[in-house]
Amino acid sequence: MRMNPLALLIPVVLAACSGSGDSSFCDDACQASRLQKVTNIVVIYAENRSFDNMFGLFPGANGIPGLNPSAVGALNAQVDRNGSALAKLPQTWGGVTAAGQAPVITQAMSDNLPNQPYQLDAKYGITKDTITRDLYHRFFENQMQIDGGKNDKMAAWADSGGLVMGYWDASNTKLGQLAKQFVLADNFYQGAFGGSFLNHQYLICACAPEYPNADTAAAHPTIAVVNMDANGKFTPNLTPSATSPASAIDGPPGFQLSGNVAPKNYFGDGTFRAVNTMQPPYQPSGNAPAASDTTSLYANPAAATTLPPQTQKNIGDLLTAKGVSWAWYSQAWTAASGNRALIYSGAAGGPNGVAPDFQAHHHPFNYFANMDPVTGAANRSGHLKDYNDLVAAAAAGTLPAVAFYKPEGDTNQHPGYTNITGADNHIADLVAKLQASPQYKGMVIVITYDEFGGQWDHAAPPKGDLLGPGTRIPAIIVSPFAKGGTVDHTQMDSTSPLRLIQRRWATDTLPGVTARDNALKAAGFPAMGDLTTALSLD
Repeated sequence: MRMNPLALLIPVVLAACSGSGDSSFCDDACQASRLQKVTNIVVIYAENRSFDNMFGLFPGANGIPGLNPSAVGALNAQVDRNGSALAKLPQTWGGVTAAGQAPVITQAMSDNLPNQPYQLDAKYGITKDTITRDLYHRFFENQMQIDGGKNDKMAAWADSGGLVMGYWDASNTKLGQLAKQFVLADNFYQGAFGGSFLNHQYLICACAPEYPNADTAAAHPTIAVVNMDANGKFTPNLTPSATSPASAIDGPPGFQLSGNVAPKNYFGDGTFRAVNTMQPPYQPSGNAPAASDTTSLYANPAAATTLPPQTQKNIGDLLTAKGVSWAWYSQAWTAASGNRALIYSGAAGGPNGVAPDFQAHHHPFNYFANMDPVTGAANRSGHLKDYNDLVAAAAAGTLPAVAFYKPEGDTNQHPGYTNITGADNHIADLVAKLQASPQYKGMVIVITYDEFGGQWDHAAPPKGDLLGPGTRIPAIIVSPFAKGGTVDHTQMDSTSPLRLIQRRWATDTLPGVTARDNALKAAGFPAMGDLTTALSLD
């Protein structure tokens, strides 16, 4: 009897799928089988740092051209708003250091900087314990700064002038040491253009929140005024005000209205979408309850910045549908839920600050209708938890399969109200606690940032959809499965943790994830990676 030649291949395929042999033979089913080794995924979401701002000097990474020998791409000099050359960087408007910081670095002291990146501590004699001033980081401004991928109008369209070109060397921080020991991703982009609010939403739903009938809503949310092209189509360029300085050298830009909501149908779906900071409809919120709210559980819906409850599908919904445990953990969640004085309470860690400086817009699930404090009380208590709950669950080995963690203001690394060191210590300590957990043997920890914080990066973001991706940000993957001591160059963004979660537990795919990949492919780019290139699951 003659044997079918295909039968000879069966042992090879089985070997590959069992984890032995060359992993290149492993098909999708085999890879899915290997992913079963991952029992827990933890996403730690820090704040407001571009890749070059923190890791531009990191060995082996695509860092700052001319300073890092592993850099890829050009260092484009900053240009003025009309595209002409800048002979120097603009001053840092309002000064470099935040109020109450020592030494004080004034606006005048920031003048006459060469048109190039500069190391902040070397230039000004400050340290990673210093709180620098905030830099705006908004949806349309981010796109104007990126300037089609050249990243040459970062200073021109900033409210902070030349501070955008400042950077630190985080290679030897505690997070830098984790990056050296495990995996640093150097081709990882913020999922959406702009700031924290939108990128937290994008992290869980790959979407922009909807504000129905924003133009006629009684609360009167602000709607951005943007330029139109010759065909009457919206552009991502805000319309300058009549008094806006023509040159970045003369002052920060002014706009007719850099609103919180994009114009109707900007995204081609006939809706209004919130793109800049709005407040959750439930407490803890930056907006107080209405006088008529006897429960004190809701934010005043009549406030212009209160976002109506959202109903789009998010990753929590997908996990719940599959019976997979999950939670969003927040530092100071319990305290801020009972004391509104802790919300936006100041630059904790600074001399004038009040801990914990809880940032209400950093908690995206609190915007969704199924987390209503009354009708969704059980869902809310089951999934929205405190940092202390995270630490206790890690120690006990009872962490849910998927955990998101958000530090409070004084430990999240956001310029303007905290420094680098506080978050570095806090996040490294949390990672150590997770590594001590009995669940660590099956854990993947992703430490990343919500967005760029207004700071320059040289890498051109891949062309995606109208939401993003935006500027490149750091990401560190810590895991017993990590390809230790490597830099992963795979193209990824803030949906990459979602992709890993979806793939591991075979959930449905969020529509925004599919839309992002379709847009990338149409523009000639690959789909975003799902972090598996950073892992060895053989």
